Amino acid sequence: MSRTIKPYSHKESPLLVVISGPSGVGKDMTILRMKELGYPFHFVVTATTRPQRSGEENGVDYFFVSMSEFAEMIEMDELLEYAVVYGDYKGIPKAQVRKALASGKDVIMRIDVQGAETIRRLVPEAVFIFISAESESALVRRLRQRKTEPEDQLKMRIATARQEMKRLDLFDYVVINYQDQLDETCKKIAAIITAERCRVQQREINL
Repeated sequence: MSRTIKPYSHKESPLLVVISGPSGVGKDMTILRMKELGYPFHFVVTATTRPQRSGEENGVDYFFVSMSEFAEMIEMDELLEYAVVYGDYKGIPKAQVRKALASGKDVIMRIDVQGAETIRRLVPEAVFIFISAESESALVRRLRQRKTEPEDQLKMRIATARQEMKRLDLFDYVVINYQDQLDETCKKIAAIITAERCRVQQREINL
């Protein structure tokens, strides 16, 4: 007697992907390059009280808001998470993430390591990817080459980065962002997302 094999019904669920790592490893450049390459993800725009830098665009790089506007977002419980980073507030708007997930798109969220720790507690089924430089000396060199802050703030960023490198246990994956190999970094992140989409037990994101 022949047996009928029931086909496997595989329903893919949209992913919430957290990309994090120390200052200077190239998180922003990685996100920008993924957008340029046309990856079909929703890239979350973070709200911040940090002053807008030259070349940055409001609503694209960040939502630049005043301290009072940010406080109102906290009061209205409109932020998935928020933290003080080098004296400035940064937070993830909830509505933006929910809307993107509802559309079926994978959502990529770029946040600092402190924020990633918060999201790990709130949304344990998210995918956590740590971006790293090839070495500590390379990381320090990149931070110095940016020339975006005075020496005392730069020293604080370097000290913080060294501590953040010790938090790998928070993450599911680590991707080394080698100098001048940004496209390869993007490919690795995309490959992780593809593999996660193929899991038998899909991650269910509940916000």
